[in-house]
Amino acid sequence: MGRRMEKGHFGWEYKGPGKDLDAAYRQLLNYSVALENPPLLIVSDTKRIVVRTNWTNTVQQTYEIDLDDLRDGATRQILKDAFSNPEALRPKKTRQQLTEDAATEFAELAKGLRARGFNSQEVAHFVNRLVFCMFAEDVGLLPNHMFTRMLEQALKTPDDFEGDAETLFGAMKDGGKVGFENVEWFNGGLFDNTLALPLEKDEIRVALKVAKLDWSDIDPSILGTLFERGLDPDKRSQLGAHYTDREKIMLIVNPVVVDPLTKEWEQTRGLIREQIEKADMARQRRPRTQKEARRVHAAARRQEEGALRKARKLRAGFIERLRRFRVLDPACGSGNFLYLSLLALKDIEHRANLDAEALGLGRASPSVGPEALKGIEINPYAAELARVSVWIGEIQWMRRNGFDASRNPILRPLSNIECRDALIEFDTEAGEWRESEWPNADVIVGNPPFLGNKKMIDTLGEEYVVALRRTFRETLPGGVDLVVYWFDKSWRRINDGVVRKAGLVSTNSIRHGIDSKILVKLAKQNSIFCAWSDEAWVVEGADVRVSVVCIEKKASGFMLNGGSVERITSDLSDALFDNGDLKKLAQNAKASFVGVILNGPFEIDGKTARNWLSQPKNVNGRPNSDVINRTLNGDDLLQGRPEKWVIDFGCEMSLDEAAMYELPFAYAEQNVLPYRQRLDEKGEFAVRAVSERKIWWRFARSRPNMRKFLAGLNRILVTPMVSSTRVFCFLDKSYLPDQKLVAFPFSDFVRFGILQSSIHELWTLKTCSWIGKGNDPTYANQSVFETFPFPEGLTPATEENALSENLYGRAIEKPAKSLNELRENWLNPADLVEIVSEPVEGYPIRILPNDDEAAAVLKTRTLTNLYNDRPTWLENAHRALDDAVAAAYGWPADLPEDQVLRRLFELNQERSTTQS
Repeated sequence: MGRRMEKGHFGWEYKGPGKDLDAAYRQLLNYSVALENPPLLIVSDTKRIVVRTNWTNTVQQTYEIDLDDLRDGATRQILKDAFSNPEALRPKKTRQQLTEDAATEFAELAKGLRARGFNSQEVAHFVNRLVFCMFAEDVGLLPNHMFTRMLEQALKTPDDFEGDAETLFGAMKDGGKVGFENVEWFNGGLFDNTLALPLEKDEIRVALKVAKLDWSDIDPSILGTLFERGLDPDKRSQLGAHYTDREKIMLIVNPVVVDPLTKEWEQTRGLIREQIEKADMARQRRPRTQKEARRVHAAARRQEEGALRKARKLRAGFIERLRRFRVLDPACGSGNFLYLSLLALKDIEHRANLDAEALGLGRASPSVGPEALKGIEINPYAAELARVSVWIGEIQWMRRNGFDASRNPILRPLSNIECRDALIEFDTEAGEWRESEWPNADVIVGNPPFLGNKKMIDTLGEEYVVALRRTFRETLPGGVDLVVYWFDKSWRRINDGVVRKAGLVSTNSIRHGIDSKILVKLAKQNSIFCAWSDEAWVVEGADVRVSVVCIEKKASGFMLNGGSVERITSDLSDALFDNGDLKKLAQNAKASFVGVILNGPFEIDGKTARNWLSQPKNVNGRPNSDVINRTLNGDDLLQGRPEKWVIDFGCEMSLDEAAMYELPFAYAEQNVLPYRQRLDEKGEFAVRAVSERKIWWRFARSRPNMRKFLAGLNRILVTPMVSSTRVFCFLDKSYLPDQKLVAFPFSDFVRFGILQSSIHELWTLKTCSWIGKGNDPTYANQSVFETFPFPEGLTPATEENALSENLYGRAIEKPAKSLNELRENWLNPADLVEIVSEPVEGYPIRILPNDDEAAAVLKTRTLTNLYNDRPTWLENAHRALDDAVAAAYGWPADLPEDQVLRRLFELNQERSTTQS
């Protein structure tokens, strides 16, 4: 009999009458990798044909066809599709969908058990056992669907479930019998005792429903995440909505694990082939005379055996290398990275074994197993989920590739996945915190927790965070996000020669600000060899943007966002310069400010504000206008500038002084005070800062410096902190910028024009950070504005009267003023609006629509819509402004973007040297 391969269609193993087709299928599985994993695997004898689907990430379907069935047209179509259109046979249900279906049901089961008072960890451990039993029976490790039969019986007599489950778990603990049926030894720690929880009839019905799914194709790479959300009360709402797919995880596993080992095998295979060729040449040697036959034959045999011995040694050496290869995930969660790393190692070994067999070195069985993985996870439930995911993945791989699962025990102990803190631990003997040790490994992979610096104390506790920062103070500044600690520790392991490569995921804030200091260090040493600068990721149901960073001691090649580049900078780009080398310029100091942070309901509506403004003076002889301001945030600026007012008791006003403003103070006392003093669900103050609870009538951040430098101006310049539309606008002096606005003490059109130019926008996009689902650029004072070199003589330090005397300043002023007027005319056409003054002086005029039709039109007249549409007049106005700003730098108007950035960088370096 024989085998046939139709590339992109099927692999077909056909046998003689009476042969074991299951054995034939396992044989075909053994060679499916060598056959380039065809989508269909077919086995047949003279009476029967079995077609099995083999698409990645789908639930396998099987078609069994007897010869008599071929009279049916639909059956014949299956075989026709195998030859001409295999896509028609692709299963509709993916492994993810199957896993989500199972997890949804189990979530309800776990919820019911917790509601009946069982401990969450007990519930988690018990549910993990149920999950594995369902998998085990569907892959034949538990005989005759024993677990499902047990549930069917328990549905009739629910009180028997607990005892029956304990009997089964006891047999799986050490190996034994359930009734007359043998149960193999499973244990592995999952079945280390017989404990089972009682299930009520409705819960048994749910378990039985789930057991009837095909668990053999469950996807461990998402199983852990889904079940974690299902069993953790805090994550239940996100069940099944999101998970990290394997393609994203492989962005790390491929460059860190797969690619270097594959390259190593290719080199080894080449050396083996050379030895095999030498053996073949020795085998073909022929004596010239009868007299020398014996001597030539003996020498040829020695050469042949020597070459084969070297070939076998090369193969054995590589396989031993794989067997000893260790992957560490020091924040392994539910084990997705570990599971996919194990599959990658097993695939490499399998490919090596097939290649070696094809070269004549004989067949070998897989030897790489879960012991290749090491993990650290602080949550005991997640750690156990990781073990379950790895066990299931190992067994599935063996079955899919035609091998039997391990025996005695079926589940190898996975104590190498540890449950503890990966960063610091408390030494009870010494009475102090110390850095946690990581086990030795060849590579590190993983997705450490994303927790911002400002949220760490609330989440982890003050004692822990203080100890963490103190422990890492020699290598990290104190204000970094939590994820950065994993980068630092991984890098030190690499630098010490303990680890070869590491690949980690971080929120993309690591590319900028204080978090980027670790990447600045790595970029300077050419240690970032592969990166994806900005990828969509999901964390507990929320969309975030992340950076994927792979590092080694010194890279010899660089891959960025899937393409080869000459270098990777600290902001994960291949730019001409590294943001980490930029210097803050003294001439830009104290010229940009983030707006006030309220932290409380200080905002009031216009009707209330005008009522207070119209009141008589207070008992201190002062009007309420002292403590009432207009305000806006970034979205307001771009979306129509809604009317917003705020109570503002300034930066130093005492409680007694604030109380003099009777109506505003009474409002704050009634609304702000209880907000600042409120307790959270733990009974602790929700507002942690003592000063904000004590001085409750003032803003959390009143920004005295900003107020000082904006004072005396008739208008101020602002831009949204976060926005895909980078627009600069003037606001009346009475506006108090919110924290989502960046404010500048400029009232002139010259610096407005420079900041609104495409030159500054290009600099902003190069030096900014990116945030949120929309991946919007963030305008930061320090990294963007304070590093930006203005044209000479037109800097923030230049006196305003000197700007209009500057030739280039006058040239910029004209198109800048025109752009501003055109925008304002478009936003508020004179024939659609009327002007209304406020009841007291010192506030900007109100621009109101003439009627309902005008209101409908004005609602669409926003800066966001304007810049999304970018009409020709707007393009022309910006072009004129850009030309004038380029001339002020002494550059041609059509200078390429890379040259603009290069020259700006050079100016930054020159001026930072001069000012130092």
